[in-house]
Amino acid sequence: MKHYLSIDDIDSIPSWLSLAAECKKAPLKYRKLGEGKVLGLLFFNNSLRTRLSTQKAAFHLGMHCMTMNFGSEGWALEFEDGTIMDQGKAEHIKEAAQVVSQYCDVLGVRAFASLTDKEKDEAEMVLNGFKKYASIPILNMESATGHPLQAFADLITISEHSQKKNPKIVLSWAPHPKALPHAVANSFIKMMGQNPQFEFSITHPMGYELNQDLVQHIPVSYDQNKALKDADFVYVKNWSAYQPYGAVLNNDPHWMLTQDKLGQAKFMHCLPVRRNVVVEDRVLDGNNSLVIQQANNRTYAAQVALLKILESL
Repeated sequence: MKHYLSIDDIDSIPSWLSLAAECKKAPLKYRKLGEGKVLGLLFFNNSLRTRLSTQKAAFHLGMHCMTMNFGSEGWALEFEDGTIMDQGKAEHIKEAAQVVSQYCDVLGVRAFASLTDKEKDEAEMVLNGFKKYASIPILNMESATGHPLQAFADLITISEHSQKKNPKIVLSWAPHPKALPHAVANSFIKMMGQNPQFEFSITHPMGYELNQDLVQHIPVSYDQNKALKDADFVYVKNWSAYQPYGAVLNNDPHWMLTQDKLGQAKFMHCLPVRRNVVVEDRVLDGNNSLVIQQANNRTYAAQVALLKILESL
């Protein structure tokens, strides 16, 4: 596998899940594979789980890590071709990507959506800029439109905790004080689509429809209570409107997930989460909350992705 840019790069979900379980049982089994290799991590946005879990995964594989935070460190990068760089951007992606390629063997990139220009966000200018001009493999640590490491960690978590072959899984929108990207929801939807044995649906208020090219024929309900009935897993996530792009159309507090709505289902969220806005304390602190297990599985999701990349070097 040359890059891990989206879940479409997973060649076999069963084999990846099996490898994740193997790495979880014996994290250092493949440490010789990455010996002498350097993983560069470039963060254009904040991170907690992604940063630490990816570093831990690299250490498990014998790799060394170098990290740079853009914004507080590094030159502001220009990603468009043919521009006259007489404003705030000091370095072009063409040079930056080639230079980094000399220092690292694999490069992880994290760059969120702007939520102001849908065309540029969907063009994935940052991620694809590094893919185009770097000569080393690229690991997507969340981009404008996807978060494949999170989606694979979510699948690991579901596979570990499901009591059924065909669990009912619901992705539910929840209120949030800020406009948030679509990346986590997009990748989770794609991951569910790769696993047709799941009974998967989406629920959100009117106006929060996601990209129809991704949703396609997945059932969508505007009635949260109806959608959550008899669910086995409830994945809660806020996202801003897709049209008008990046807008916050409403913040109806009635869409917050409560214990009464959750029932006996398992609760999932990628974190960080706003307590008593997105979900009430009773759910987060309850026995059916899987958020800590999800966060732990981020290490093994990253470890499998890196392992597959290292095998191709």
